Amino acid sequence: MLHVDMDAFYASVEQRDNPELRGKPVAVGGSAARGVVAAASYEARAFGVRSALPSVTAKRRCPDLIFVKPRFDVYRAVSAQIHQVFTEHTDLIEPLSLDEAYLDVTENKQNIAVATEIATIIRARIKEVTGLNASAGISYCKFLAKMASDLNKPNGQAVITPKAGPDFVANLPVKKFHGVGPATAAKMARLGIVTGADLRAKPLEFLQANFGKSGSWYYRISRGIDERPVQPNRERKSIGAEDTFVEDISDLHTAKTELAPLAEKVWGHCEAKHLSGRTVTLKVKFADFRLITRSRTMPRLVRNEEEMLVIARSLLSDVFPVEKGVRLLGVTLSSLEHMEVASDADQLALY
Repeated sequence: MLHVDMDAFYASVEQRDNPELRGKPVAVGGSAARGVVAAASYEARAFGVRSALPSVTAKRRCPDLIFVKPRFDVYRAVSAQIHQVFTEHTDLIEPLSLDEAYLDVTENKQNIAVATEIATIIRARIKEVTGLNASAGISYCKFLAKMASDLNKPNGQAVITPKAGPDFVANLPVKKFHGVGPATAAKMARLGIVTGADLRAKPLEFLQANFGKSGSWYYRISRGIDERPVQPNRERKSIGAEDTFVEDISDLHTAKTELAPLAEKVWGHCEAKHLSGRTVTLKVKFADFRLITRSRTMPRLVRNEEEMLVIARSLLSDVFPVEKGVRLLGVTLSSLEHMEVASDADQLALY
């Protein structure tokens, strides 16, 4: 298994396309006063700037930080070039996002016997085609390939062999496990679980009692066991869009207006993939950074953009009036299924 991960992807694309940004701390997304960082260059990361960090905090940590608006159409085009490089070696490709993917190269198109050689060739080819650096992890399972890709970033690769896998996991802090977030790591710490070895020492029943279905997963990966295959046709679970506003919104009419472009963006992605969903979720972040979500699930698939927008606006009406201004709104469509062409009668029926 390979896990290929582009280095500071969005920021690197911006530095590639604008020579004036090269060697400088760059944040994609947000602004000096509003929003959050979507991606940060390695020059910015040296100051503690990272993705999802509020822009105000990022600017405080790095006064010379340069904010750049994201260009998702460009990132998608570059991602397609990268995917094409992958297909030169295998069709077993599972994209995780625009900038990372799992590849099963057990049987590969060029009949290369050594996975590390394939990773080296792929990284060099990506550099040739896009001008960007990629890192790679090589291992016998997806979990360890993902962990390995972080070991020699940027522009490097690492191998975790079957023999080394269990010891690698044992020595790794659980807070660095892929899929273990801050809340879960804190809960594990309260239970005396700090490293993979601590996790391995806990019986399956204990982990299931404290972490539910995830307990079985933690039991296996603490032993370096991950039997998940690479899934080339892995279905998306949701499609969403959100926006952070320059000024907080306090009135319902303005907030409803801001939902329209979000619904348009979400439905555009749905139409491109011939998908629809049953659940519409509204995301609202207030000026004090308090976050709430509201959802409504339909008995059938949402039929069109207008219907989705009507539902989202209805959910928004239930939130108002607000005590604090709204700084961010988001709309997500989930419970996705492939969409069939609706009849004329169906098209006329709106929620």
